[in-house]
Amino acid sequence: MASKSWVSRAGLYAAVIFISFLMIAPVYILVKISFSQPGEVLTQHPTFLIHEVTFKHWKQIFESGNLWPPLRKSFTVASLTMIIAILIVAPASYAISRMGTKAKYGYILTLFFTKMFPIVGIALPISVTFLKWNLLDTDIGLVLAHLIGQLPFMAWILVANFSSIPIELEEAAYVDGATRMQALIRIILPVAMQGIAVAALYVWLNSWNDFTYALYLSLSTKTMPLQIYYYVERGGFFQQAAYATILAIPVFIITFIFQRYLKSDYLGGAVKG
Repeated sequence: MASKSWVSRAGLYAAVIFISFLMIAPVYILVKISFSQPGEVLTQHPTFLIHEVTFKHWKQIFESGNLWPPLRKSFTVASLTMIIAILIVAPASYAISRMGTKAKYGYILTLFFTKMFPIVGIALPISVTFLKWNLLDTDIGLVLAHLIGQLPFMAWILVANFSSIPIELEEAAYVDGATRMQALIRIILPVAMQGIAVAALYVWLNSWNDFTYALYLSLSTKTMPLQIYYYVERGGFFQQAAYATILAIPVFIITFIFQRYLKSDYLGGAVKG
């Protein structure tokens, strides 16, 4: 019995290590290319390890002057999209979650309906409209375009999140003299912070990695994905790898900031029976 348990545990660990390797290997290869000499990569049998580290590809990027404007624009747009989405969707999702079952699922189906349209199909009319509104090639224009797709996505997550919070928490707050708004701010939102953090993280990542809207709405100042695409077209493999590595660094930072909220059993002990 003990031997079977040991074998199953070893198999589980081996599967976890294998899956982790499959996920990490592409990122490592990307970083490796950005720090490798061309002779180590552009060969018939490239090595897995870096034998001669070089910083010339990174130096070319920093000296080109084409890094900071796209990085600033991508970070600003992603952060504003996330903040505005939270301010709009969190109260709305709470209100929907406290509706009756039929009304709640009607709203959810409506949200799903808005996600049926491909981004490419609506990006062109949006760009034409934003041209009339003088929002083309502006940060706020790109933020508004991202909100079109991210608001339903965040609402879909947060409606389920708020629905999982026991209504007894609100009733206890009302008994203590709290108003509905006070109960929402002081009781419900702190308990729902895990779901809000997950939704905010996904919205930030989706906005950060957006390519289609940026392609239609960004003219003079590119975003980071557009800047990488520029080097893809030119065949600049090493600059492309360096840009992609830089693109991934804020993702690790934002994920590290939000990971404190990504804990299991976050409702444990919230209601005492």
